[in-house]
Amino acid sequence: MKVNGKLILFTAILVVITTACKYFFGPDLDWSGFSPVIAIALFSGFIIKQKDLSFLLPLIALFSSDAAMQVLYSVGMFDYPGLYQGQWKQYLFLLSATAIGWLLKGRSYSSLALGAATAPTVFFLISNFSVWMNPASEVTYPRTFNGLLACYEAGLPFYRNSLAATFIFLPLILLAYNYLTKHKASLTLA
Repeated sequence: MKVNGKLILFTAILVVITTACKYFFGPDLDWSGFSPVIAIALFSGFIIKQKDLSFLLPLIALFSSDAAMQVLYSVGMFDYPGLYQGQWKQYLFLLSATAIGWLLKGRSYSSLALGAATAPTVFFLISNFSVWMNPASEVTYPRTFNGLLACYEAGLPFYRNSLAATFIFLPLILLAYNYLTKHKASLTLA
């Protein structure tokens, strides 16, 4: 993938969509987690051949949207800060979706569906485990198996929304990318 005007425009559109989702859905617990970031990370693993560069697209989208939310928060237009202590862990966990994209390559409908199911699931399992293990979390859970289950249960609405968002945004991102680069509407990268 070479950097050109179309790729820059495509990245900017992804950033705008990510920011809009975070702004409109983030504060509402019923919609929290409905964002294209996992789909973007998975897509990036599918399309960018240079593995070190494949991390950039999801990080640019996530950091840009977080920075925008921070600015809005600082002027009283958003409910919570976009940037916070320990956030780097969430960025790191997100990149697991990029690694899943490397493995699956997105060349068939089954690999797309598997990626769309696996990436949010891995993110959910890792991030909630991290919350359970962190004594400085907003909510602390007992370091027992029941405490871990309670932590996962509390994260289920976020998981549901991130899973739905990935199944919705991944095909849309693939269609847009294939149309911009190949001038054809296709859901796979083959």
